[in-house]
Amino acid sequence: MVAAVEELHAVFIEVDVDEAAARDPELAAKLEEVCPVDIFRDAEGRVAIVVENLDECVLCRLCIDAAPPGTVVVRKLYDGTELRRPTG
Repeated sequence: MVAAVEELHAVFIEVDVDEAAARDPELAAKLEEVCPVDIFRDAEGRVAIVVENLDECVLCRLCIDAAPPGTVVVRKLYDGTELRRPTG
């Protein structure tokens, strides 16, 4: 008998990147560089989210501080709060 193992990702954390910002090659490279747990990947000049690493997020805000205000949002799914740099 073979037991099926279902992998769960993004149970605690969700990350959103504004679509226009996600197409910025400089931002893609910067986010990949600053994230200590490899949530972001530079996918040929576009920001990609590495879903299997989302729950490794340590809420350090390095991605939020590296991006233009309001373009990266880290959402804590367990309590509904969001981390983001305010616009304006």
